[in-house]
Amino acid sequence: MPKKFAPKRPSRRRPKVKVRGKKKDPIFVDGQRPRPMYVDYKDVDLLKKLTNRQGKIIGRRKSGCTAASQHAISRAVKRARFMALMSYVGD
Repeated sequence: MPKKFAPKRPSRRRPKVKVRGKKKDPIFVDGQRPRPMYVDYKDVDLLKKLTNRQGKIIGRRKSGCTAASQHAISRAVKRARFMALMSYVGD
Protein backbone atom coordinates (compact mmCIF):
# COMPACT_ATOMS: atom_id res chain seq x y z
CA MET A 1 0.00 0.00 0.00
CA PRO A 2 1.50 3.42 -0.96
CA LYS A 3 2.22 6.02 1.73
CA LYS A 4 -0.05 9.02 1.93
CA PHE A 5 1.74 12.35 2.14
CA ALA A 6 0.36 15.55 3.56
CA PRO A 7 -0.64 18.14 0.97
CA LYS A 8 2.17 20.48 0.01
CA ARG A 9 2.09 23.87 1.72
CA PRO A 10 2.68 27.05 -0.24
CA SER A 11 6.22 28.30 0.23
CA ARG A 12 6.78 31.19 2.61
CA ARG A 13 9.54 33.03 0.86
CA ARG A 14 10.56 36.45 1.94
CA PRO A 15 9.96 39.19 -0.59
CA LYS A 16 13.09 40.14 -2.47
CA VAL A 17 14.79 43.20 -1.04
CA LYS A 18 16.53 45.65 -3.34
CA VAL A 19 20.22 45.97 -2.60
CA ARG A 20 21.20 49.58 -2.22
CA GLY A 21 24.57 50.98 -3.08
CA LYS A 22 26.77 52.55 -0.47
CA LYS A 23 25.62 55.99 0.66
CA LYS A 24 27.82 58.94 -0.18
CA ASP A 25 29.37 60.86 2.67
CA PRO A 26 27.96 64.42 2.53
CA ILE A 27 31.22 65.90 3.88
CA PHE A 28 33.54 64.40 1.26
CA VAL A 29 34.54 66.73 -1.58
CA ASP A 30 34.85 65.03 -4.99
CA GLY A 31 35.00 61.65 -3.23
CA GLN A 32 38.02 62.73 -1.17
CA ARG A 33 38.11 63.19 2.58
CA PRO A 34 38.95 66.81 3.45
CA ARG A 35 42.13 67.27 5.47
CA PRO A 36 41.85 68.37 8.21
CA MET A 37 38.35 67.02 8.87
CA TYR A 38 36.40 70.17 9.65
CA VAL A 39 32.77 71.12 9.17
CA ASP A 40 32.01 74.83 9.30
CA TYR A 41 29.47 75.53 12.04
CA LYS A 42 28.31 78.63 10.10
CA ASP A 43 27.15 76.45 7.17
CA VAL A 44 23.63 76.10 8.57
CA ASP A 45 22.15 74.71 5.31
CA LEU A 46 24.41 71.65 5.45
CA LEU A 47 23.84 71.17 9.17
CA LYS A 48 20.05 71.32 8.76
CA LYS A 49 20.27 68.47 6.23
CA LEU A 50 22.04 66.40 8.87
CA THR A 51 19.44 66.99 11.59
CA ASN A 52 15.86 65.76 11.65
CA ARG A 53 12.67 67.74 12.23
CA GLN A 54 13.00 67.51 15.99
CA GLY A 55 16.49 68.99 15.82
CA LYS A 56 18.32 65.75 16.61
CA ILE A 57 21.51 64.83 14.79
CA ILE A 58 20.91 62.04 12.26
CA GLY A 59 22.88 58.86 12.89
CA ARG A 60 25.68 57.49 10.75
CA ARG A 61 23.65 54.69 9.21
CA LYS A 62 21.05 57.07 7.87
CA SER A 63 23.31 59.91 6.78
CA GLY A 64 26.05 57.71 5.27
CA CYS A 65 28.86 59.48 7.15
CA THR A 66 32.09 57.91 8.27
CA ALA A 67 32.93 57.99 11.97
CA ALA A 68 35.37 60.89 11.57
CA SER A 69 32.93 63.03 9.62
CA GLN A 70 30.10 62.19 12.05
CA HIS A 71 32.24 63.50 14.94
CA ALA A 72 32.94 66.67 12.96
CA ILE A 73 29.24 67.10 12.18
CA SER A 74 28.15 66.65 15.78
CA ARG A 75 30.80 69.12 16.93
CA ALA A 76 29.65 71.67 14.33
CA VAL A 77 25.96 71.24 15.19
CA LYS A 78 26.66 71.72 18.89
CA ARG A 79 28.71 74.85 18.18
CA ALA A 80 25.98 76.25 15.92
CA ARG A 81 23.40 75.62 18.63
CA PHE A 82 25.56 77.36 21.23
CA MET A 83 26.07 80.36 18.92
CA ALA A 84 22.27 80.49 18.34
CA LEU A 85 22.58 79.74 14.60
CA MET A 86 20.45 76.61 15.07
CA SER A 87 17.77 75.76 17.58
CA TYR A 88 18.14 73.02 20.15
CA VAL A 89 14.61 71.75 19.39
CA GLY A 90 12.66 71.47 16.15
CA ASP A 91 9.96 73.74 14.84
